[in-house]
Amino acid sequence: MILVLNGPNLNLLGRREPEVYGRATLADLERACHDAGRELGVEVVCRQSNHEGQLIDWLHGAAAEGATGVVLNPGGYTHTSVALRDAIAGIAVPVIEVHLSNVHARERFRHRSLVAGVCLGSVLGLGVDGYRLAVRHLATASG
Repeated sequence: MILVLNGPNLNLLGRREPEVYGRATLADLERACHDAGRELGVEVVCRQSNHEGQLIDWLHGAAAEGATGVVLNPGGYTHTSVALRDAIAGIAVPVIEVHLSNVHARERFRHRSLVAGVCLGSVLGLGVDGYRLAVRHLATASG
């Protein structure tokens, strides 16, 4: 099973800054992840929270739930959360960081990711396709 976790404000996809994040909604993004999983024969479970502690709890529980990988868009926590970074570093399940936009083409404060160094990899700026690529990689690397 691959766990897809979306952080703060991603529940507003399609309405919040569509010129930056596109017009796809969170439901569209989740459907794309489920479709990718189905094509690869792997279950995909999607979750979203605006709360840092909830994301950390889901990361801590990933292995016990049977996850073989996590796709994580930490949203704004990417640039601020040492706690989220430590949660990723503390689990044995590989995590791929994903961002819909290219954070390096945006405001300077977004150029630094606190989580990238403890993730298997990062996919930036490819919109929903970035999630599909991450799901594909985790499904084929673990299976």
